[in-house]
Amino acid sequence: MSRKVERGRTLARSQALQLLFQAEITRRTVEEVLAGDYLISKGPLDPYAVEIARGCADHLSTIDSALQRASENWSLSRMPGADRNLLRVAVYELRYAPDRLDDAVVINEAVELAKAYGTDESASFVNGVLGRVVREGDRFFPSDSSSEEAGASSIEVAPSIADPSSVEER
Repeated sequence: MSRKVERGRTLARSQALQLLFQAEITRRTVEEVLAGDYLISKGPLDPYAVEIARGCADHLSTIDSALQRASENWSLSRMPGADRNLLRVAVYELRYAPDRLDDAVVINEAVELAKAYGTDESASFVNGVLGRVVREGDRFFPSDSSSEEAGASSIEVAPSIADPSSVEER
């Protein structure tokens, strides 16, 4: 793992990615993972990691819908798990995080994490999808999406990914 992933908010994003990935693989909710014996690469768990993971769960259906539209010709089920969950983390920060960061910072952080956790193609794929989300965001997000999913943190992090056959291939 890159040294860049071992500090500050980058570490928190890395931990959130790992929490989301664990929830998806074990078919549990983020809350169940947080309440159980979770494994992260570097500890202790950063509070910002918990905020991101819960935020992703709260807005999962809207985030996944936007990602599906932004990643033309790639269904969510075809994406590597690390890429899919990393994109969720970044979209949460771009659209829903209480302390908004500059879009370029969020994208750069996501690309760095893609280099650390993804495939050889992950960094460019993540950069492309997030660039499209930023440029065309109004097309991908309904104006009332922030209120639409309030209280949804008990949903499975990846209900459509848990059973890939339930996701329509594009």
